[in-house]
Amino acid sequence: MSSTPEVSTELRFAIAGMTCASCVARVEKVLQKVPGVTAATVNLATEKASVSGHALDATMLIAAIHKAGFEATRATAAPSAAPDKSRATPDWWPVALAAIFSTPLLAPMFGVLFGQHWMLPGWLQWALATPVQFWLGARFYRAGWKAAMSGSGNMDLLVALGTTSAYGMSVYLLLSGYGASGNAMSMPPLYFESSALVITLVLLGKWLEARAKFQTVAALRALAALRATTALVRRGGRDVVVPIEQVVVGDAVVVRPGERVAIDGTILEGSSFIDAALLTGESLPVAKTVGDAIKAGAINADGTLVLHTTAVGSATMLAQIIQMVEDAQAVKAPIQRTVDRVSAVFVPVVLVISAITLWAWVWLTGDWQHALLNAVAVQVIACPCALGLATPASIMAGTGVAARYGILIKDADALETAHALTVVVFDKTGTLTEGKPVIVAVDSNGVPRARLLQLARAVQQYSMHPLARAVEQTARAEGVPLLPVSNAAALPGQGVQAQIDGVTVYLGNRRLMTQIGATEGTLTQTATAHEAAGRTVSWLATRGPDGKVEVAGLLAFGDTIKPQASAAIARLHALGVRTVMLTGDNACSARAVAAALGIDDFLAEVLPADKANRVAELKRAGEQVAMVGDGINDAPALAAADIGIAMASGSDVAMQVAGITLMRGDPQLVAAAIAISRRTFNKIRQNLGWAFVYNLIGIPLAAFGYLNPVIAGAAMALSSVSVISNALLLRRWKPA
Repeated sequence: MSSTPEVSTELRFAIAGMTCASCVARVEKVLQKVPGVTAATVNLATEKASVSGHALDATMLIAAIHKAGFEATRATAAPSAAPDKSRATPDWWPVALAAIFSTPLLAPMFGVLFGQHWMLPGWLQWALATPVQFWLGARFYRAGWKAAMSGSGNMDLLVALGTTSAYGMSVYLLLSGYGASGNAMSMPPLYFESSALVITLVLLGKWLEARAKFQTVAALRALAALRATTALVRRGGRDVVVPIEQVVVGDAVVVRPGERVAIDGTILEGSSFIDAALLTGESLPVAKTVGDAIKAGAINADGTLVLHTTAVGSATMLAQIIQMVEDAQAVKAPIQRTVDRVSAVFVPVVLVISAITLWAWVWLTGDWQHALLNAVAVQVIACPCALGLATPASIMAGTGVAARYGILIKDADALETAHALTVVVFDKTGTLTEGKPVIVAVDSNGVPRARLLQLARAVQQYSMHPLARAVEQTARAEGVPLLPVSNAAALPGQGVQAQIDGVTVYLGNRRLMTQIGATEGTLTQTATAHEAAGRTVSWLATRGPDGKVEVAGLLAFGDTIKPQASAAIARLHALGVRTVMLTGDNACSARAVAAALGIDDFLAEVLPADKANRVAELKRAGEQVAMVGDGINDAPALAAADIGIAMASGSDVAMQVAGITLMRGDPQLVAAAIAISRRTFNKIRQNLGWAFVYNLIGIPLAAFGYLNPVIAGAAMALSSVSVISNALLLRRWKPA
């Protein structure tokens, strides 16, 4: 008895209340304990969790997140296009109010600059610091308590412990009789300003951090804003505006000048210029007419169009792009796993160092007040936030700016892999060339030209190969009728065959002719001349009922090299990347293209399966390999490479297999994808270096008494903001 395997599903949740990498580790830990969960990934920058497994229960997963001390809801498909304006008060009010209460506590510091002693009475310092500590700072107590109850720690716990220590020591000194009068000369220092200012600075840092994080998903919000909510549908002879949810495949949708396209479709009526800049990165509108495909999110510039709907809702390319970008931003890069292991023990280690600092200073100096301040500084300056944000903030900014220019990076693995590529392997047709060949010569072996075209059109009528389309176009233009065929079959890497009136007709390359035993005869020199000129030659042969095979003639196809291809190869070379071309075409055609573009190496007459083997050989030789292709026959090689790069103008299969999809057929985007990957990975290294060095230097300085809690709090707030600000510099990137 066989059992049906369980289907793996994926659920996503928006999580509120996470403040640092320790929070991320805690949420992942509780999620992985839920029955059915096979993997759980939490991203601090997007504040989302991705959970995969079998028979997942969303209610149970949300309950587990609540138990860990956080709020959770099912995640929406994409971020909103603008900040939430529904709040009665702005999100900066806690920072402003904390600053109002804390500023008077700074008076003594400013007074010293002018030779004045502006020390406030102790009771007034207490009155100003208390609302900051327990009202505006309540979030740190709540989150810190939840973390402690779950057996872990986080940034909030460190802030709560540190500021409470400074506040508590000041209250003790005040109640003990110190500072009861306003006589600044007789009053020993209280530390209310330390506790209040630390909370104010941390609140300021979190507010700046939230604003910066909002900017890191700007590209995703821009894509989400392209989604239309209504469409003008032609039904029963009338044009009716309906919600986009009511549009179905097959509907005729009217798009007026200046309107945004709501669905994927093909043009039934009209012509216009279409601006798809945010979808493909193309800077100029493109002319479209009857039969051309239009994607949701594009803008109709001038003419009125009637579209036949081919996809709506989540099936549109726009929805898939949004999902792909969000997937890339949600998944952790491999380098993040090391950071997670460090973050898991970060807070406990900091608390141990703080306790050692307190004990050591008391033992060495006997000054427990100074010892406590140093211990507080250790707790406050430690910053797990910077560690947790260093990688995801860079990935969000990098994938976002790449999407803006038509480069869709499927996941963080692809982004991290692309920066180390040493070899890029190209398919030829449709990748380096236009992929729209035309017949430039028809040479027959005693067969009339019209008959040769008629046989060629018939035998390949079911093929979607670019050469087949060229035959169809020429035959139609010359009025050649279509013959019925039977037993049509594709011969991978060789050509096609079919039965016509009891005769087997073959159309394919020289390898096919050799296999069926056809003799090229007098056409050999003609074929050689075509191949030397860089043309692709397809031979047409017949096998009669008597089994005799004869070559009827040949078709020579010319394919134009893409105008951007030469610059694309040059830019890859400038990046230190070697280029290789693999093609099923003949050696002469391949050599001509390789020489024209300056490609380092090429292999011709390669079968689809052999492409994957060639890629595997390069990997075994120690190369980091990317494969660039656009067809179904490229899918095995795309999967075999370290990273596959697919042209969106090609097949859906190629795009599913690839780690990077280029939204337009411009090979220059290959170099751009590698460039943004390198830039992003450099930002990740810079941010992680800053975060680690900051903690490695800051914590010892605080422990040895060189930093007071106020400076430590300011530095801690600055560290997170600086990490995200550095990542946001990626938004300035543009393809060369």
